[in-house]
Parts: sequence; C-alpha cells; structure tokens
Amino acid sequence: MNSRRFRASVLIDTYNHEKYIEQAVVSAMEQDFPASDYEIVVVDDGSTDRTPEIVRKFAPRVRLLTKKNGGQASAFNAAVPELRGEIIAFLDGDDWWRREKLSAAVAAFAEHPDAAAVGHGFFEFCERTGKTKVCVPERPGLADLTTSERAHGAFQVWDFFRTSGIAVRREILDRLLPIPEGLVFCADTLISGACIARGVWACQEPLMYYRVHGENLCAFERTGDDAKARRRSEMHELLFELLEPMLVKMGVRRDVAWALLYPYFTELMRFKLSRFGGSRLNAFRTEMRAFAAEYPNPSLRYRIFKHTAVGAATLLLPPRTFYRAKEWYAGKNLGRLRERVAKSA
Repeated sequence: MNSRRFRASVLIDTYNHEKYIEQAVVSAMEQDFPASDYEIVVVDDGSTDRTPEIVRKFAPRVRLLTKKNGGQASAFNAAVPELRGEIIAFLDGDDWWRREKLSAAVAAFAEHPDAAAVGHGFFEFCERTGKTKVCVPERPGLADLTTSERAHGAFQVWDFFRTSGIAVRREILDRLLPIPEGLVFCADTLISGACIARGVWACQEPLMYYRVHGENLCAFERTGDDAKARRRSEMHELLFELLEPMLVKMGVRRDVAWALLYPYFTELMRFKLSRFGGSRLNAFRTEMRAFAAEYPNPSLRYRIFKHTAVGAATLLLPPRTFYRAKEWYAGKNLGRLRERVAKSA
C-alpha cells in the first residue's frame, strides 16, 4: 500500500445506499480543501445493491474497501487501519457535507490542539416532507468531563458529534480500536464518548446534512415498527454498558461519567418501558435515579413529594400506563402545580 501520509482522511461507511452514495461521495470530493492533502475511502459493509458499482466510478480519487456485512463497528475496525490521514473525518453513505466542512474541521484542530475531536451543527433533511431544519449548538466551545457540571454541558453538545459530523485525531482511534463489533450501529457514539473524555471542540456552523428516511436505523422510534424499535433499544443498552466502564478506564470519575450518561440512560429506559412495558420496580428505579441525578440537593419537602407522588405512581401503575400519564401531565403543563406544592432547593 502507498505509505504517503495525508493531513486528513475521509471515511465513508455505507450499506445498501445506492440511492444516496453518489451524493455523499461527490460532497467529499468537492471540498474547498486541497485535494492533495486528503484521501477519500469508502468502506462497503457487504451491500447487496449497486452501491459498490457506483463508488467504483470515482476511482482512483476514491478508494473502495469491501467486506462482509457486519455492522458499523466492524466497518470502522476494518477501514481505520487502512487510512493514512492525521485526522479522520467520518461520513455516513446517506448523508452529505457542505463544501467548507473539511477545511473548517482542520482549522479548528489547528486552533485547538488539545481537542480530540471536532463536531459542528447540521441540517436535518426529512426525505418524506422535503423540509430542512437547522440544528446548532447554543454556542461554540470546548466540552470535556473534568467535572459533573462540565459533563452536563457535554451532554448538550453530544448530538453534534454524530457520524457525519465528527472528525477525530488518528491517535485517539488507534487507542480505541477495535470497537466491540456487537455495535452494529451506534459505534460512532462510543467514539464520540471517548473523545469527549479527552475534550472536544463544538463548532456552531452547520456543515453537513443528516438525511432522515425510512431506513434510518436510529429514527424508527417514530414509526410503529416494534421489531426495529426493540433492536434499537437493545443496541443502546449495549452501548450504555460499554460507555461507563470505558470512561472510568480513561480516568473519568464515576460520578462525572454518570452525569454525562444519566440523561441518555433515562431516555433509553423510559422509551423501553413505555413502548414494551416491564416491571414497576424498573420504572421506579428509573424515575428515582433520574431525580437523584437532576436534583443532587433537593429540599426535604421536594424529596417527599417526588417519592410519594411519582414513586408511588410507578409502583401502582403498569409502566406503559404510567408513561402515558406522564406524557399527558407534561402536555398539559401541569408541572406548574408541582412547583406550587414543593419546590426544589
């Protein structure tokens, strides 16, 4: 293999994206970044459609790696060792970039030499409606896990480090690989979590388009497909089981790791219990854990209110019923009544 080094590598992971892959590849090729300074590599995860055929049209500018279908983690494990860039910028085969993406990411790394990764805002494009929504961080800045307060802030920008929005220093990936291949999807979240532990820079400018379509593996909670929703839930549980010990091993205090992860874990458990049911005890534990994380120093009055009202409801009602009632309560904005009864310190 040619041993030439590049300032950056673009890694496009794809599986059965024949409708979208050309747009992704072209967006990587048309960057306003010197073509001699970056390579483009596509890893095809065993597509059964015309995806590899379409990618081959762009050789030799674009290099294609093929493998048996195994999921996102296995694709990253196979492809990253083949890359020759100091910075790895990821792109899903069904998304695409703005022309300024790569130059902005490389400039941010130069300006913030301690950042393990750079993320940014994005445009969410809904294929069904044709509408585009702009999603950006409230403000640009550094996110890390030095304290619980910083971890809460890091959670707020975590979504801006999704696959097509993250660029990572090669040395971080070399330490992290191999990624557990049980992560058929969501492997990017493990990477971004590791980077946040080292410190990441969030740019405010939207630099990529995230496409929402019927085959999105992480967007089907909006549909009635229980099989896909259950699969997503199981994958996110595995991800959570991997994230906490990984962060602690990297030197993050356990309480700080939990401050980052509790909103994610709470959302996961609430979704699972409301969609598929479960034990009342699990619902109780989920709500009490969320309360403890959100209110580390509540007043005695508020603690009593939370345990007697919310806690009792989780133990009396089936989880599906409880979460339907919780959704109704939030929809009616009845939280103002709670504040009158018992306000946290």
